[in-house]
Amino acid sequence: KIKKGFSTDPRWKRVLGWSGPVPRPRHGHRAVAIKELMVVFGGGNEGIVDELHVYNTATNQWFIPAVRGDIPPGCAAYGFVCDGTRLLVFGGMVEYGKYSNDLYELQASRWEWKKLKAKNPKNGPPPCPRLGHSFSLVGNKCYLFGGLANDSEDPKNNIPRYLNDLYTLELRPGSSVVGWDIPITYGVLPPPRESHTAVPGTAYKFRVAGINACGRGTFSEISAFKTCLPGFPGAPCAIKISKVNISLQPVKLNATSC
Repeated sequence: KIKKGFSTDPRWKRVLGWSGPVPRPRHGHRAVAIKELMVVFGGGNEGIVDELHVYNTATNQWFIPAVRGDIPPGCAAYGFVCDGTRLLVFGGMVEYGKYSNDLYELQASRWEWKKLKAKNPKNGPPPCPRLGHSFSLVGNKCYLFGGLANDSEDPKNNIPRYLNDLYTLELRPGSSVVGWDIPITYGVLPPPRESHTAVPGTAYKFRVAGINACGRGTFSEISAFKTCLPGFPGAPCAIKISKVNISLQPVKLNATSC
């Protein structure tokens, strides 16, 4: 059964018979797709992994591209988005207790890394170093939400601080970025969290869940970020939204507070 290009009865299937250098087991890594390629970077396995692997879904083969440029250190639980043939990496854990707020770009057309310097927001500080945040691409902007920061100056003495801040990062066509911005938001702000996911959907909504300071995970409340403009299909007619404003509306679920 196929509806709009997707099966209405999806089923898992284990991939067998692959060839090439297979990535070692890991956690905290990320993977994105560029046409038939799946690009896997970073993660953790007895330390932070700095390897970049690519899987060709058409040929069932793994390969390790010869990268060049400003190659980033290994990181885990970072943000990873794909815009055409360029990939953006933001933040993550680079070693125990040490988090990053660096921004890197990988041009997959030539496997070249470049460290980017985005302008700071005009209305506040730039994003602090963090891990476990969401980093989602909608149009020409990346939306950064939440994560976990370490308020200790000594990485060995971890003082966790859960985040619920929201930033946008405007991209330039082809390469590079413009800068960070802190959008004006309305509605109920989701509680601080990390290890969540924000997925763009109908009318550019983000569905957000994750782990909060109480350790709640799967059953934490889900919130919707609406980024559509008035007049667009599916836009909520009862809410006035300008180009720089975003409304945050929680979906009603039965959940207890901590």
